[in-house]
Amino acid sequence: MDSYSQIVLASRPSGPPKSENFRIEKGEMPKPMDGQVLLGTRYLSLDPYMRGRMNDAKSYSPPVSIGGVMEGEVVATVLESKHADYRAGDLV
Repeated sequence: MDSYSQIVLASRPSGPPKSENFRIEKGEMPKPMDGQVLLGTRYLSLDPYMRGRMNDAKSYSPPVSIGGVMEGEVVATVLESKHADYRAGDLV
């Protein structure tokens, strides 16, 4: 089975983020269940508000937890589909 890599928040930055504020985690690629698709990200939107989400402070957007993955808008390719409306290779 294929594996994936993801970058997670390891610690809250003080000032500009540094590489030690993040870590790479690897895992086994999940298999989609009925009604699901497995996506491969091609483009990820990086927005200024994301810096604020690295802080543990009250805001209009909840903070990313330590060990959490930053949410963002993406353009992705369907890698595997078990959903009637999508097939492998579709751009979403």
